[in-house]
Amino acid sequence: MVVARNGTPAGRLRRPGTARAAGRPARLSEETSTVVRERSDEVSMLGRATWRELGDDRPLLVLPLGSTEQHGPHLPLDTDTRVASAVAHGLAQRLEPLLVGAALPYGASGEHAGFPGTVSLGTQVLERVVVELVRSVDDTARAVVLVNGHGGNTAALCSARRILADEGRPVHLWAPTAALAAAVGVPAANRDLHAGRSETSLLLHLAPDLVRLDLAVAGPSPSLDDLLAHGVAALSPSGVLGDPGGASAAEGARLLDAYVDDAVERLLGWTRRQGLTPPAARTVDRSA
Repeated sequence: MVVARNGTPAGRLRRPGTARAAGRPARLSEETSTVVRERSDEVSMLGRATWRELGDDRPLLVLPLGSTEQHGPHLPLDTDTRVASAVAHGLAQRLEPLLVGAALPYGASGEHAGFPGTVSLGTQVLERVVVELVRSVDDTARAVVLVNGHGGNTAALCSARRILADEGRPVHLWAPTAALAAAVGVPAANRDLHAGRSETSLLLHLAPDLVRLDLAVAGPSPSLDDLLAHGVAALSPSGVLGDPGGASAAEGARLLDAYVDDAVERLLGWTRRQGLTPPAARTVDRSA
């Protein structure tokens, strides 16, 4: 084990109380608490908060994980990251207290090699990154929620979750399923593996200015075994797996709502099973 000069294992932060920041309050003052409530939308984003605003409450930390990889000729490289971020922020709009960390825009995208723009950490490095990120948040969060936007990340995230569970660090993993597309009426024949109707609809809703429908083309729908064995480039010159035809912003909005509904339900169930206090429903003013 590599040990830092202060005696702490390298890559790990001290547990709360062992090296407390000077002047750190045990609880937020009434004045600071008021500021936090007034800035709840901003403070729910980890990077915008100060350490005093976070205090010692240690809420759940939501980390979106995406990728930077080809999504056909018509969708941006950060499609998966955008979707994961939208779901994470949807959770924070529905439940409190939650903190949303910055999205990790790189994942395990080796199957998309051969296309310009694909940047991949690989499975082993992604696993290590997630393990170290979760280990480092003991002062910040009581548990971590991973929102995964890229199927290629799954093996790394599941492995990281097992490692962390053995250390007594609870981690919840959420990812979309094909059943959610079915629930909003996407026909089975149009449910895509990659850059097809579902992702195109989501991006038409989230970032319509980045979607080039004039360049959208249909691609094959190979089995997962073929995809993993051969990679996308060998199966689809365009990088599309599925058919973007029929995509719409309205369908994307319904699909995102279904994703967030599912993420909320699963998170609440997981916290109860873990013996954690579930986050509460946020009051949303819909009168405006």
